[in-house]
Amino acid sequence: MVSWCKYLLFITVLAVSGCYNSEQKDTGIFHYNESTGIASIDPAFAKNQSIMWPVHQLYNTIVEVDNNLNIVPSLATRWTISEDKTIYTFYLRNDVYFHDDPCFTGGKGRRFTAGDVEYSLKRIVDKTLASPGSWIFNDKVDSSDGFKAVNDTTFQVKLIRPYNPILGILSMQYCSIVAKEAVLKYGTDFRRHAVGTGPFQFVAWEEGQALVLRKNPHYFETDASGKRLPYLNGIKVSFFDSRATEFLLFRQKKLDFINDIDASFKDEVLTKTGTLRKDWRGKIALQTHPYLNIEYFGILVDESNPLLKNSPLKLKKVRQAMNYSIDREKMVLYLRNSLGTPATAGFVPVGLPSFDSTKVKGYHYNPVLARKLLDEAGIKRGEQTVIKLQTIPIYADIGSYIARQMEEIGLKVQVDVVQKSLLLELTSNSRTLFFRGSWIADYPDAENYLSVFYSKNPAPPNYTRYSNKEFDVLFEKAIRETNDSIRYRLYQQADQVMMEDAPVVPLWYDKVVHLVQTNVSGFEPNALNLLELRKVQIAKTSK
Repeated sequence: MVSWCKYLLFITVLAVSGCYNSEQKDTGIFHYNESTGIASIDPAFAKNQSIMWPVHQLYNTIVEVDNNLNIVPSLATRWTISEDKTIYTFYLRNDVYFHDDPCFTGGKGRRFTAGDVEYSLKRIVDKTLASPGSWIFNDKVDSSDGFKAVNDTTFQVKLIRPYNPILGILSMQYCSIVAKEAVLKYGTDFRRHAVGTGPFQFVAWEEGQALVLRKNPHYFETDASGKRLPYLNGIKVSFFDSRATEFLLFRQKKLDFINDIDASFKDEVLTKTGTLRKDWRGKIALQTHPYLNIEYFGILVDESNPLLKNSPLKLKKVRQAMNYSIDREKMVLYLRNSLGTPATAGFVPVGLPSFDSTKVKGYHYNPVLARKLLDEAGIKRGEQTVIKLQTIPIYADIGSYIARQMEEIGLKVQVDVVQKSLLLELTSNSRTLFFRGSWIADYPDAENYLSVFYSKNPAPPNYTRYSNKEFDVLFEKAIRETNDSIRYRLYQQADQVMMEDAPVVPLWYDKVVHLVQTNVSGFEPNALNLLELRKVQIAKTSK
């Protein structure tokens, strides 16, 4: 176990770096800011990016997604699938150890086994825990014998029926492997005291101030030359809630990267075509990559909800008209500095293997057709009920743009800016008719996106409460299909059915956007925008 002297020395080093002195780059500590804060570092609650990023550093899953969106081994070395496609058998590594921690005998991390996988996955679906990820195995895994440790290095998942995306689900941060001893020792405090097998291990977390992790000296992975990963000595996450402060710290080289570019300074850094402005070239690096995320506005379509009784949104032609009213190309160019692709080909975004804009037709800008559809729906311009659009502060400009576009075809839209937490509560309880939404892939399969519209799913993920029998049949066929070509075709057909009904207004397929210091190497963006730091190095800089 690491001695208290070393522990205190490490805290001291990070405390000095926390003052952002000029020598911070020499410490091998990777600094980033999480402006939204971190609610938990318990994998069972890894429901958003702010939690997923530290969880990915602290824990491992049995399989993971590589940069080419392939499912590859992690804690498992390989797996086999039964002839009937319902039993997945994973053969696990026997050289992986949990982080040293007082929860173990003598404080020494014990060896990871298949029993830990069984415990961790059963914990997700334990109703007493109330994990937001409990839905991931619903109606997929055998409830009585779904997770089974055959022996220390063999683990099985038993499905109710063939379900091709199961490997992708097992790569989710929800499915990170935890130690039972740590869960029992720390109880409710496990949310802020991580004990995993990952490349970095927990040191300290002062909420609102900083989260500190250090290199796991016993991490099992090595690079191509046999050198043990990770290269970094540690990670420090700060929690400045102002994006302006975050950008200032990055300019001062006190943060190693920032994720995405806030609207207030994107024009200072980027041209309209999405490249660095001349003044910034050579001083920072811009990284972009297709991102499995779609930004959209959702529309509640559950006609049994009293909110919809007198609303024009219950009419399909009105929803279609709203979609035709938006010039997505102009919106992406001027409001996003070309950082994104106009969403004109369904809900499933660019970057997934099943994406095909020739097979799924969405909505292009056509105000003439939009007005015609409103006329056919019996909507008299200027006399209809005002439609309230609820969005969050960082998308206020997008909301205003959409309102202006819809006003041009005769729809009155009032933009109501609310905090993200309130909007989540409103959408989860079907208390808003027209709202901002986004969907980031948990794993690289279109099923993850189309599940948002499956009638048997609650909110989340089905925030619009969409229900269509034809869609459900296609969706259910697709997730049982093991032939990729056939499955992709079924996904496309389901996406097209949903687009015709228009329960959403897709805006753009996103891009990962990173601003990175020039002395950082090995830091590569990926389609899931998962923070990958195992092979990152920071070159020393002069004072």
